[in-house]
Amino acid sequence: MSTTNTPSTRKEIFGHPVGLFILFFTEMWERFSYYGMRGILVLYMATSATAIDPGLGWTNKDAIWLYGWYTMLVYVASIPGGWIADKFLGQKKTVMLGGVLLCFGHGVLAIPQDWAFFTGLILIILGVGGLKPNISTMVGGLYKEGDIRRDSGFTIFYIGINIGAFLASISVGLVAYYYGWHYGFGLAGIGMLLGQIVYVWGQKYLKGVGEYTGGSQVSEAERAAAKRPLTKIEKDRVIVLLISFLIVVVFWGAFEQAGGLMNLYTDAKVDRTIGLNWLEEIPAAVFQSLNAGYIIIFGTLVGGFWIWMKKKGKEASSLFKMAIGTIIMGLGYVFMMFASQEASAEVFGKAAMVWIFLAYLFHTIGELCTSPVALSFITKLAPLKYASIMMGVYFAATGFGNKLAGSIGESAQLEPYTSEMIVTKQEVMPFMQKDSIEIKNEEKKVVKVYDYPINLDKNFSIKSEVYLEGGQLVFNELNSTKKLNYLFDIENNDRLDELKTSLEENNITSSNPYHANLVFEKDKDAAQVIKNRGDGKNYGVSFVLEEEQSEQEYQTFMWLTIFTVAFGLLLILFLKKLKKLTHGAEDNERKIDNDEKDNEPYEIADSDINDNI
Repeated sequence: MSTTNTPSTRKEIFGHPVGLFILFFTEMWERFSYYGMRGILVLYMATSATAIDPGLGWTNKDAIWLYGWYTMLVYVASIPGGWIADKFLGQKKTVMLGGVLLCFGHGVLAIPQDWAFFTGLILIILGVGGLKPNISTMVGGLYKEGDIRRDSGFTIFYIGINIGAFLASISVGLVAYYYGWHYGFGLAGIGMLLGQIVYVWGQKYLKGVGEYTGGSQVSEAERAAAKRPLTKIEKDRVIVLLISFLIVVVFWGAFEQAGGLMNLYTDAKVDRTIGLNWLEEIPAAVFQSLNAGYIIIFGTLVGGFWIWMKKKGKEASSLFKMAIGTIIMGLGYVFMMFASQEASAEVFGKAAMVWIFLAYLFHTIGELCTSPVALSFITKLAPLKYASIMMGVYFAATGFGNKLAGSIGESAQLEPYTSEMIVTKQEVMPFMQKDSIEIKNEEKKVVKVYDYPINLDKNFSIKSEVYLEGGQLVFNELNSTKKLNYLFDIENNDRLDELKTSLEENNITSSNPYHANLVFEKDKDAAQVIKNRGDGKNYGVSFVLEEEQSEQEYQTFMWLTIFTVAFGLLLILFLKKLKKLTHGAEDNERKIDNDEKDNEPYEIADSDINDNI
């Protein structure tokens, strides 16, 4: 790998190399595809398989489980991606290969088949692994060692990432809402194709950046640097990088609730109604655009603030920024605690949207202090011979953080109690109302029918009080005295004792009941048999106790706040010791004058090393 630029690539726009903007637009469209797909992924998996636009019909818990594994593997794949770049192809060619795999992955994901869903995810994992670490390292390669513009260059690059994420979260979310999940996945794929076109077109501005270290464009000095053993300074800096990766795991473990837990929470427990003629309520996936929108607004302001701090001689090291960012991000969950309290203040209540806006605002400010800074920090400290693989390890740490986020999100979702409906549809129909329902007719066209959901094999739900009376479970329809026990066979549930124990321990009686939304869902395979439509058979029943679910979510938000703030403060406590191990890598940052730009090669890192994002 080489990072030397030819004179043609030193042409500048707005004070930065033209190559930065090629990488900017490439990554913008790649992130459009990734975040567009990510914004609807969990919702697609958790949507009923018998809905008008069917999802996979998984439970929230299972959907978050796969989301955690998927987002982890996406970033862990950066390790082999960085290794392939360092050892075989160079960053530039590995980015190209990753882009091709991503185009195929998103294209396959648009096919409404189970095999296509999992195949598409695998291709996306491999594609991101090739593209993500190497394109970030190439950004660092555009700047000479000690160039103070490097941080701002990474901030511009990071803004590009989030312009893509912002546009995707709105457009893909709305397309999926109005036209179907797979049209949303398809739109994400079109974004990736545009990114690949930009990258191929812009190769002339990237000459000498991201080349393979064994290639013809690499100088003898760089070949020697790639072969020599690490110095003591480089080894110390690698140690600091590995410690910083722990920060990354903790940060993303808390932050990445956005696509999982917070996405599902927004869908179920936030009042999203706005009452417009064309849009009665905002789709939950659209809220994923808040983070990206805030980054576009505040990205340069936060970056400028830290440059001002540096010039004033105040503490503005990368490690300090990352610690402060972790604290600020953690404080965002205080607003989710308020949202949880507001939603649980009344039966089946919902929280105001303002709490989500505030939570994402704090998460974003924290991210701007941490994520772009971490990227730049790697390009400052990573030895040249390990530049790509260290970036890969960083993204792997991000992946482990995503898996941690998935595990935390899973723990916040209670396992539903399940049963089977044991009555005829005539007996259950008094508990539902006719409504205007969209279905697909025999010609696969969407039409509206005014009918009872059970006549169309659709899901329906009954809100219920739950309590113990004489040691027996009682389910009453909410706001009435109608008993619901006879509708389903809860007595044969293998978790019956667990349910009763929970009610006993909390002293739940008829005067102080818990509540449950009983969801009646037709078996997926049975719903495919058109000739039996509306027979009222093969319905399962599932529910969680709303009060317990709300408490679980509140506790999750609270502990996320406590742990992240405490972790950030601990980092600040050990800041001086950690900074010693960097051997002054950030002490000599300055504005590079034109003579230095023209006469010296741009490098990622040597025995000294550069800065952040």
